[in-house]
Amino acid sequence: MEHKKMGAELQDSYDDQQKWVLDSSVDSRGRVPLRARTGAWRAALFIIVIEFSERLSYFGLATNLVVYLTTILHQDLKTAIRNVNYWSGVTTLMPLLGGFVADAYLGRYVTVLVAVTIYLMGLLLLTMSWYIPGLKPCHKEMCVEPREAHELAFFIAIYLISIGTGGHKPSLESFGADQFDDDHVKERKMKMSFFNWWNVSLCAGILTAVTSVVYIEDRVGWGVAGIILTVVMAISLLIFLAGKPFYRHRTPLGSPLTPMLQVFVAAIAKRNLPYPSDPSLLHEVSKAELTSGRLLCHTEHLKFLDKAAIIEDKNPLALEKQSPWRLVTLTKVEETKLIINVIPIWLSTLAFGICATQTSTFFIKQAVTMDRHIAGFTLPPASMFSLTALTLIISITIYEKLLIPLLRRITRNQRGINILQRIGTGMLFSLITMIIAALVEKQRLDRTNDNNKPALRVIWLAPQFIIIGIADAFTLVGLQEYFYDQVPDSMRSLGIAFYLSVIGVASFLNNLLITAVDTLAEDFSGKSWFGKDLNSSRLDRFYWFLAGVTAANICVFVVVAKRCPYKSVQPSQDSTDSSVSAA
Repeated sequence: MEHKKMGAELQDSYDDQQKWVLDSSVDSRGRVPLRARTGAWRAALFIIVIEFSERLSYFGLATNLVVYLTTILHQDLKTAIRNVNYWSGVTTLMPLLGGFVADAYLGRYVTVLVAVTIYLMGLLLLTMSWYIPGLKPCHKEMCVEPREAHELAFFIAIYLISIGTGGHKPSLESFGADQFDDDHVKERKMKMSFFNWWNVSLCAGILTAVTSVVYIEDRVGWGVAGIILTVVMAISLLIFLAGKPFYRHRTPLGSPLTPMLQVFVAAIAKRNLPYPSDPSLLHEVSKAELTSGRLLCHTEHLKFLDKAAIIEDKNPLALEKQSPWRLVTLTKVEETKLIINVIPIWLSTLAFGICATQTSTFFIKQAVTMDRHIAGFTLPPASMFSLTALTLIISITIYEKLLIPLLRRITRNQRGINILQRIGTGMLFSLITMIIAALVEKQRLDRTNDNNKPALRVIWLAPQFIIIGIADAFTLVGLQEYFYDQVPDSMRSLGIAFYLSVIGVASFLNNLLITAVDTLAEDFSGKSWFGKDLNSSRLDRFYWFLAGVTAANICVFVVVAKRCPYKSVQPSQDSTDSSVSAA
């Protein structure tokens, strides 16, 4: 009789899991979401639309920015590259602030709305700088130096876009992933595919930007391109708002940094206490008492922090009154370990980020100096990036449809290969990219005559754009999944921001490398590697230098990845998996 009662309770629990989403999400009215009417792909598609338009706007500007700075604002190559790297760095570091605000205070949905509004303000100002007489670049059609008013308006506009991207990118991507329930078997598999298809739509936006938008900028005018980008972004915002009834929301729980500080303070305060004989003796709330989030399994890594969860007084009344700065739960300890675990991974992917930044700076500038005539059509330099975007789409599709099913049968892993293996594979392709880029640039320099006329066709750059696309399909997508999946549930917007900051910090490091390498080259050989233009530079040597840095970094990454544990979540009632985030 008792067994029947228990069986009935388990069945009721299973039915509830199938009908309702019990992962701490709420619907647009603050209620427990109904699975059949909210979330999954029905909600994610609305979110993907606005990502498409944001990438269309961002890459329509970013890939042609070095051309704008050198032709419209008449900056020299070194200054233009530095300005592009500074802007790219700020744009990809701002998500750290945006992700924190989203996780702690505003929530992801509201943060996206605020960020897109700021983004639209930037696009509007950029467009007006071409139509308002006092803000136009010049009085005449041809000019040597632009107006200061135009230069000021331009930089304010692009940095408004940076601020908008800072709130948009981490919040939107994590908001999209939130639409899938980790504790539901079917939705968990959908979520593993989400990041792949997210990047396909992202690349579709990039591909459209570096073909259609860049062509309009070069042939019709930047003002017309600005109008198009502003209208597309406004329409996508309306589509995003239309999906509101289908979204699942996560309630912000305050600063995610406070629990981490509590762990460190409690662990230091109890550093002299003996470690318990069994980890099960450490303080933890029961599943029945858990109001939000998920419980994590104990790991042997960084055991010193476990002392923060040692119970000094086992009296139930004393436990309730215990200060959170003296006693924390085991799950909070494990969440702190997760953040510490991702730091070495983040550091060991910066070299890849430096390689990736070359595609929108030196790679594009190389295209400017080469013969771009193809069948009577002059290819805009930034359109070469379309090869990277197209390669990304094809690579991700092949990986999702062919490689993953094959690898699942071989490795018995739901992901096919684990996330860090995917990231490392992309790093190998980035090394190949730098080697090919160095060889091609040497050929270009050798064939350039005294009149600086282009002797090499732009198609020679195709291999480096294509192979970096394959690298991105493995490493960038892997980093998105890793930093979303391997941080605490309450920090997922910040997790996406960590991924974006890899490119941001890499942009600043790239500037430092250019300065350092240039200084050393002048000291040892008396000749700079970076002249006023590419023909007076030795970019091939810089690429060889990056290849060496990347090769050394891959060795470091392998060592770090082998020692890095993955998040292990305690199984829910409807799942027998001990780890939702399978390695």
